Parts: sequence; C-alpha cells; structure tokens
Amino acid sequence: MTARPRLKTSAMIASIAAEGQATTSAPFGHALVEAAKRDERIVGMTADLGKYTDLHIFGQQFPERYYQMGMAEQLLMSAGAGMAREGFVPFLTTYSVFASRRAYDFICMAIAEERLNVKIVSALPGLTTGYGPSHQATEDIAIFRGMPNLTIIDPCDALDIEQAVDAMVEFDGPVYMRLLRGKVPRVLDRFPDYQFKIGKAQRLMAGEDALIIASGLMTMRAVEAADELAEQGIKVSVLHCPTIKPLDTQTIVDEVRQHTGKPVFVAENHTVVGGLGEAVGALLMREGVCAEFHQIGLPDEFLDAGALPTLHDRYGISTREVVSKVAGIVARKS
Repeated sequence: MTARPRLKTSAMIASIAAEGQATTSAPFGHALVEAAKRDERIVGMTADLGKYTDLHIFGQQFPERYYQMGMAEQLLMSAGAGMAREGFVPFLTTYSVFASRRAYDFICMAIAEERLNVKIVSALPGLTTGYGPSHQATEDIAIFRGMPNLTIIDPCDALDIEQAVDAMVEFDGPVYMRLLRGKVPRVLDRFPDYQFKIGKAQRLMAGEDALIIASGLMTMRAVEAADELAEQGIKVSVLHCPTIKPLDTQTIVDEVRQHTGKPVFVAENHTVVGGLGEAVGALLMREGVCAEFHQIGLPDEFLDAGALPTLHDRYGISTREVVSKVAGIVARKS
C-alpha cells in the first residue's frame, strides 16, 4: 500500500501573504544573523520554538551563541535578564501568548523594572494562526501597554522587521516585538522614503476622504484597501504606526487634524480593548481633538479555530472587510 504524501501546511504556520505577493522567508532570523556578525554581544534564546520563530536561522550560524531553554518561558525571561546583566544583548523568542500570559511577571520583575537590555520577539500575534484561543494572542498589547519601561513594536512586513532588528540592537532597553514569521509579505518596498524608527509613525498614502491609522499586518490591509477604494473614487490616507509604545502622539494628532470632519479609523490585529485603537482614542481626548472615530479590530471574545482567510473575513480584518467598512461610512457622510 502506497503511503499518502504528508501535508506540509497547517493553520499554525499559515502565511498571511496573498497569492503571488512578494515575500521574504524568515526576515527576522536573517536580519538577526547580519546584526550578530557586526555585534558579538547578540545572543539568541528560545523556549523550544526556534523553528517556529525563525530563530533557528541564527542558531545554525552561531551555535555557540544560541540557547535552547526548553518549554519554560519563565526561565527564558529570567535567563535573558541574566545575560543582559553580563553585557550581552539577548533576543528571546516564543509565542506571543506565552510571553504575555505565562511569563508576564518574570518580564515585569526581572526585565522591565530593572530596565534591562532584553529584546522579546514573539510569533503568532493577534489572529495569525487558526489554532484557536490557546495560540491566538489577541490581547498581548493590552497586557503589555501598562508595563513601565517596555517598548512595544508591531511591524507591518519583512522590511519593517529587518529594519526593526537593527533599531532594537541600537536601542538600550527592553523591547517587545510582535513577529510575523515564515514567508512574510513585502509591503513597504513601494514607499522608498520609508525608514523604521522606534517611536515614529509615518504617512504612507495621502487622501482627503478618510484616514486609517494602522499597525502590524493591518497596515498591509490598509494599503490594499486604499488601493481598492481609490478605484471607487474614495481617497484614503494611511498612517503606519509600528511603535505602539511610545506612541508618536504629535504625528497622530497632526494627521487627525488634517482630516477634520472626515472619518478616522484605527486598524489593528488585536482586540479592540486596550490596543492601538484605545491608545489613539485616549490621545485625541486628552488633546481635545474631535474626530469621527472608528475601530477596525478583533472583537472582545475568544476567537474560533479555522482557516485564516475565513477567520479574517469573519472577524473583520480582511482587506475586503476593511474596504466595506470604510466605503460604507464615507458614503454615509456624503
């Protein structure tokens, strides 16, 4: 009897790239290798997830600087803190759910309170896996936004990740970065002036009918939606906000004021509770900026398991759903 070929795809490692879209394989792993060639302080540490966070690329190049801590996220964080105290720059990888839910107190007490130079890079943020609530970190930003001293990065694509790695090495202090892994889309190449900077939001597209402020993979969705909306005669600005904390308050306020009287959307791959949307909403209230404010994000509930395209449609973060929501609200105001 001939054995059936083993399938090589799964909801766990499904790509968010559209068919035919340009991608880069394992941009984080390769960028960290290049950074480590220049900086001998860099070490890589993981909690049994090197292959699924692309850190195995680093481990293959620098086996003597690669530490496999086993299925013990609390130990990973504590050991990373020890490495930082000895002058190393440790990059720690796990899944976002394990970093935020399981290892929170160790990050807080061992790393953030001491302001140690530890970089936590976590895969499967938000709805980037179909494996259900045990692996969907829909609330990680909400959990970490309240932690003092912790910088939070939510990159959009392969270019963002590559540039963010170098920025994290240069930055002295604890960082949490949400990781898109595997075959990661290249979205920002079409914007030649773009350069990732910690704490800086940047306008990618200009339009007078609406403003979308976005982070992470939702910046990709916003750009795609803006292209489709332009074909309908709706011109949309897109502001990419890859750093959630510290927030680029001045740029955000300036962009919203330029769209006075027009709808403002915040799009994020995260629950609408406690993430970028609420951070922007609170900022606008503090600054006395009036705006017709809308959130595009995941609902405040445990999400279903399933195929990612289906789930993205169901929970409103696919390009199609973004186009529908923006077009509907713009049309209502016309």
